[in-house]
Amino acid sequence: MSDFSVVIPARNEAAYLPATLQALGRQTRPPAEVIVVDNGSMDDTAEVAHAWGARVVPCPERGVARARQAGLLAASCAWIATTDADSLPSPQWLERLDAATPGRVALYGPMRFCGVAPAWSQLSGAAYSAFLHVCRVIGKPNLAAGNMAFSREAALLAGGYPVVEAYEDVILGQELARLGAVVYVPGALVETSARRLDRGLFPFLWQHYRNITGHTRGYFSDDPSFPPRPGK
Repeated sequence: MSDFSVVIPARNEAAYLPATLQALGRQTRPPAEVIVVDNGSMDDTAEVAHAWGARVVPCPERGVARARQAGLLAASCAWIATTDADSLPSPQWLERLDAATPGRVALYGPMRFCGVAPAWSQLSGAAYSAFLHVCRVIGKPNLAAGNMAFSREAALLAGGYPVVEAYEDVILGQELARLGAVVYVPGALVETSARRLDRGLFPFLWQHYRNITGHTRGYFSDDPSFPPRPGK
């Protein structure tokens, strides 16, 4: 049985974070610690996390990759599970991940939208699962930080998260796959906010297409503090 540090990066997430923390409180396999990385929030994100009992790690330098790396370095457990501040891990999330750890360096699972009509939620889950299956078939597993777990030792050996604006989770997952076995855990479900669709379905899909083809910019802004990867 493995102990898990759960790492959640958060910037101005006071409205969404309570539901995420409550979902972690309902885990059948409780986490050993929950770390909320406060990425320069200007709202009550840190206070919300403290009130729930999470460990708050400040990361004032902007960028989700930097926040995830701060959480990785701060974690005390041999295994780290990551999710987002607007996501809801199912009650058996950590239990299912824990059962899959032996002999593996990283794990990932299914996701679907919540807060939408049930049919749209099911459709989003089916589409995402099909996408992950195609990625596995072509030998490029797509590990998204909204539902991902990995050996802390392996992640540090892989160099941690690269300093890019987006896609940092998938890049780390690809590096971990070079070090050992990476496995998809179908029962480890995480639901996530549909706010990513606020700009429309096509812009959402187009941005993800750009990311999976190697473009690591454009998710949030053209911030010069995020150097493009060579050739991007």
